[in-house]
Amino acid sequence: MINRINKKSPAALAALFLSVVLISGCSTTGVTDDQAAPAASAEPSQSASANAPAPATGGPCTPSSAVGSPAKDVGAPNDVLPAKTYTFTFETNCGEIVIEADAAKAPITVSTLAFLTKGGFYNGTICHRLTTQGLFVLQCGDPTGTGGGGPNFTFKDENLPAQVDNNYPAGSVAMANSGPNTNGSQFFLVYDDTTLGANYNLWGKITKGLDIIKSIAAYGTANGSGDGAPKATVEIMTATVK
Repeated sequence: MINRINKKSPAALAALFLSVVLISGCSTTGVTDDQAAPAASAEPSQSASANAPAPATGGPCTPSSAVGSPAKDVGAPNDVLPAKTYTFTFETNCGEIVIEADAAKAPITVSTLAFLTKGGFYNGTICHRLTTQGLFVLQCGDPTGTGGGGPNFTFKDENLPAQVDNNYPAGSVAMANSGPNTNGSQFFLVYDDTTLGANYNLWGKITKGLDIIKSIAAYGTANGSGDGAPKATVEIMTATVK
């Protein structure tokens, strides 16, 4: 499927993109069974950590007063970027995190996240979920900070890994979702080798800031569990792509 997508013309890719973006008038996320699952078996979902305590300031990050707020409506994407490498830079109160994104392997995902980034969707948002047992991720991209927020559309899965051990290795970046073909704006940053169901779009690799994410993980969660809001508030102050 990916090879055939990459061989299409730009016009055909744009048509394909339009055919897989599902516009809706309300949130596409909701509470799932993942929310109540033990940390060792939990997987990244768009509804995790909705009831977690408010994150504390301090620790490895500069204190931040950022909190969840309604998602900014930036519309919906209608174009597919050229199949090349893009650089996403997230300036956080904990330091700079840089992601190299491959639009040849994940054209719709990268194009969508670039669209959201350029629209300021991620600016001033917090990373609402940290897991430290069984899977090792920092989850971001929900402006509401509840785990249930996102844009006014969803898009289909692509570039899923094989079902093998450590199929989401340290440094990889993937989309969170609420089930098949429900990708929106939430993504997770993997800071240690993790084995998951092969259900989450791989779209990038952390090239700077992995040490920052590890320090956030070492500081732990607000409630002391292996799955909750980070104890240190993690704010994406600005996000850019080039």
